[in-house]
Amino acid sequence: MTGGAKRSAGRLRSFAEVYAHWRSRLVADPRFQRLATRLPFTRGLANRRARALFDICAGFVYTQILTACVRLGVFERLAEGPREAADIAAEIELPEETARRLLKAAAALKLLREWPGDRFGLDDLGSAILGNPGVAAMIRHHALLYDDLADPIALLRRGAGERLANFWTYAREGDPEAYCDLMSQSQTLVAEDVLDAYDFAGRRRLLDVGGGEGAFLSAVARRVPRLELALFDLPPVAARARAALAQAALGRIAVHDGDFHVDSLPAGFDAISLIRVLHDHDDVEAQALLARAYAALPPGGALLIAEPMAEVAGAERVGDAYFGVYLLAMGRGRPRTRQEIAAMLRAAGFSAVHSLTTPRPGVATALLATRA
Repeated sequence: MTGGAKRSAGRLRSFAEVYAHWRSRLVADPRFQRLATRLPFTRGLANRRARALFDICAGFVYTQILTACVRLGVFERLAEGPREAADIAAEIELPEETARRLLKAAAALKLLREWPGDRFGLDDLGSAILGNPGVAAMIRHHALLYDDLADPIALLRRGAGERLANFWTYAREGDPEAYCDLMSQSQTLVAEDVLDAYDFAGRRRLLDVGGGEGAFLSAVARRVPRLELALFDLPPVAARARAALAQAALGRIAVHDGDFHVDSLPAGFDAISLIRVLHDHDDVEAQALLARAYAALPPGGALLIAEPMAEVAGAERVGDAYFGVYLLAMGRGRPRTRQEIAAMLRAAGFSAVHSLTTPRPGVATALLATRA
């Protein structure tokens, strides 16, 4: 460590920092830790902190238990009610004792519930996964991320993963099937929350940029039938969108081909949406996209941005931990704070930026910008 780095590390700039530093040194003292577990008024807190630390250490094991349940279809097999472990074991083709160990592990994580008679049924978390196919799709997809995280130091030094970066490059530039399937299922999680936050009142025509096969616009069509809708995405993705929307009897949604990195966005829309798009791109690309959106909108036009953001109270793990690392492994983009995105919007020309209240900020936080 250089002299300048040492001076920077040792400089405490406020009373809050002084107190936090004193407290961290106290908590790090083994003598204090032993004392805290013995005193009645600190024992509960010490035990909760110990469990929280253990959960972080054991997190990968927990995720693999979840992954095994998803891949083996455990939740679907229990959709009609509790079943005996032996029956489940036979269906998922595992030795009975091994299957029972998996089921008990899932019950410990509140994915399943253990009942008398060696039976297991769904608990709330397992039921939630069963009711949200997009969650199961992301769990299966995480195998790529876990491969890149096998050596986290190597990932941090490279600044990008290998498996995940290759997947997204191929999905967008090669065969888009995997990209479209994953985006369609994950967008379903976001769509209703976004529409609860903004109802498009007073808007006539909406263009969804980077909309995949139209999952978000399909939800808008159901919720706001009078709104004219259009989708803009890469030509291979747009071709799949036309087929998917036609099959869903949503031919009213127009589809435009293009690459928003180089092409102007279609004009004539008084609202544009970017749903889980901006955070997938580095700052220069994201700023350019906002400028294109501004140029395409008329005065009074609105730009809606919804995605997981950094430093959102109560959702810090989603934005800063999960998406911070996921986007690093993907090789581009980063989670941004609402303040950072608002500054980018103003730099693009938007005069008014408002934060919208979404039901689940961890799923998506939303901003609405208006062109003067």
